Amino acid sequence: MATHLTLYVCLISLIIPPFISILAQSDNYIIHMDLSSMPKAFSSPHSWYLATIASILDDTKAPTTTAATSTISKLIYGYGNVIHGFSASLSPSEIEAVKTSPGYVSSYRDMPLRVDTTHSSQFLGLNSVSGVWPVANYGRDIIIGLVDSGIWPESKSFDDDGMTKIPSRWKGECEIGAQFNSSMCNKKLIGARFFNKGLLAKFPNLTISVNSTRDTDGHGTHTSSTAAGNYVEGVSYFGYAPGTARGIAPRARVAMYKAFWDEGSYMSDFLAAIDQAIADGVDVMSLSFGIDGIPLYEDPIAIATFAALEKGIFVSTSAGNEGPLLKSLHNGTPWVLTVAAGTIDRKFSANLTLDNGITVTGSSLYPGNSTSSTLIFMNTCHDFKELKKIGNKIVVCEDKNDSLAKQVYNVKNVNVTGGIFITNNTDLEFFIQSTFPAVFLNLQNGKIVLDHVKTSGNPKGTMEFQGTSLGTRPAPKVASYSSRGPSQACPFVLKPDLMAPGSLILASWPQKIPVVTDLNSVGQLFNNFNILSGTSMSCPHAAGIAALLKAAKPEWSPAAIRSAMMTTSYSTDNTFSPIQDIGNGKPATPLAIGAGHVDPNKALDPGLVYDLNTEDYVNLLCALHYTTKQIHAITRSSSYVCSNPSLDLNYPSFIVFSLIAFFNANDSQSDLNTVKEFQRTLTNVGERMTTYVSKLSPTEGLKVRVVPEKLVFTERYEKQSYKLEIEGPRLMKEMVVYGSLSWVEVGGGKHVVRSPIVATSISSEPL
Repeated sequence: MATHLTLYVCLISLIIPPFISILAQSDNYIIHMDLSSMPKAFSSPHSWYLATIASILDDTKAPTTTAATSTISKLIYGYGNVIHGFSASLSPSEIEAVKTSPGYVSSYRDMPLRVDTTHSSQFLGLNSVSGVWPVANYGRDIIIGLVDSGIWPESKSFDDDGMTKIPSRWKGECEIGAQFNSSMCNKKLIGARFFNKGLLAKFPNLTISVNSTRDTDGHGTHTSSTAAGNYVEGVSYFGYAPGTARGIAPRARVAMYKAFWDEGSYMSDFLAAIDQAIADGVDVMSLSFGIDGIPLYEDPIAIATFAALEKGIFVSTSAGNEGPLLKSLHNGTPWVLTVAAGTIDRKFSANLTLDNGITVTGSSLYPGNSTSSTLIFMNTCHDFKELKKIGNKIVVCEDKNDSLAKQVYNVKNVNVTGGIFITNNTDLEFFIQSTFPAVFLNLQNGKIVLDHVKTSGNPKGTMEFQGTSLGTRPAPKVASYSSRGPSQACPFVLKPDLMAPGSLILASWPQKIPVVTDLNSVGQLFNNFNILSGTSMSCPHAAGIAALLKAAKPEWSPAAIRSAMMTTSYSTDNTFSPIQDIGNGKPATPLAIGAGHVDPNKALDPGLVYDLNTEDYVNLLCALHYTTKQIHAITRSSSYVCSNPSLDLNYPSFIVFSLIAFFNANDSQSDLNTVKEFQRTLTNVGERMTTYVSKLSPTEGLKVRVVPEKLVFTERYEKQSYKLEIEGPRLMKEMVVYGSLSWVEVGGGKHVVRSPIVATSISSEPL
């Protein structure tokens, strides 16, 4: 076979040697341009890029190729967001000529990439050479328990290839039920139980459609494979995100506790599920659900996870999907990790090629095939009656006054070939998951299309889907839907704690549950992997990271693991700018992202940690003025005594509320400054002899002091304390002011232990 292929290539080279010669010399380059240098004569950067290429065309090009055709064929992409510039296929002389072009900034050869799905592991910096993956042996023997909608055991993500013997400490089992038997568990999926007695007690005559741990929803299969799925090669979502799937801790074990049912779900079943998980011996829990608007002593998740804390179990929870509203967060429980959702540096796209040869790229996750038709401009696409008259054409809609949702709804519900939506809306995550052919263009690319449609007598276009690109900028961003703090249940502890990947995450999916239910002209689509978004997705990412840290540092407490993840998080994106909030287009505050975006490799070696024990949490409950019975409801014990009530938990973050809440608003002294004091203790988990100095970022309108400003540690696990003072007005003018405190290791040390500081005028009254 190889001989035949070689001969075929040789014959081609004999027929058209000049063309092959040019191809052999050409390569793909990415060229950065200074947009401010674009001459005013050009209507768009795209036309400028085309002109730049035309000006440097190699004279040795094939003689039958016109300059215009050659220019268009050489241009690969014109970038409008990720960079200002373009990519092109150029000969050595052409790339040298580009370097002398007006506006040229830099260039580099395009490099081949091995695309990995659940790309979030790559985005998190996990690799086989260094960092937490090899040190933790990929989470081997750590057991992650998930309370969710069940699991699809046949998924390849739960194959036990490469898995070692099940730890002898494991006490769980594989419960037999409808369409589920004990042989479906293995060395990867080591436990499967289901809980619906509470549901059946509520509705005695209810018939459960599939009464077992089998997943009939898909959510549990997705979250569990995100946390700890095994390696699966050659997966994609209908061509999008192709590559190898893997969980964050691919050698960890999975135990599923089904408490979500299509027929309904009740708190009693969730409590039973978590209770059983503790008894079975899980090391980490991933809970992608929450309950809004109830105090800690009535919250079954808060109550159950306090018991998990006492057993040394790390619990990761989702912040909720009610953003961008403030105080919309649930799971603001002080003893769990509360995880916000962010984007990763991956973009799903489609190309629209016009009949004049110009191609523009937009966002799309439509799972169908390419389509071609006549283009027709329908302004804002609000006239539903007129849209119904269009027929088999591609409708072009221009978004004005935030009308995108209505446009998409209208186009979806008329019989047209497809839709092109021109918008400056950057919050497109749920729009692009369309069930009809749709491409979403920014204003720059949209102008190219509009100019052509308005000037051409019979404009046509072809929509081609299934595009995936990595390294997009800026990333990460906090998702608009991710719920914001402060916590209503316990506002005196800053929540969320941190952010993890949660937007457009590809993970395993049950083969018999459709990933799309109403695709135009097709109906249902099925696939073994699905792309979902939500804090339900960010929660298992954090759980997987906690599993890796627990495998590498078995002596660390849950609080120490949480502290390591928080204090090593980063607050800048891949353009070195503050992480942006998609919800308002501004820099994200800690009420959206907590300490920042998690960095698992840095969390492996945090230097210092803020540790806690159960007594510390009880002192907090006492300071919340909970009654003895309410505290007992949480701790399950009357032995705890309120000996030292304090709202000042030894937490890796700080939040202070406008102190006017504690004074009479008409008090003549209300305009004076007041001081809020925090006490913290750090534990050295790094080298024996080390010194740290404090570094404060500016916090507008506040005076922040640290005493002492230097901490000296002479041995490992030594503890040192400090005091943080925040001085500011009793009545703040701003809604949120924030900064940070960092403890920086001196003498060339690599550790920086950073904590967010937030001052807010939002009400601090707990539930």
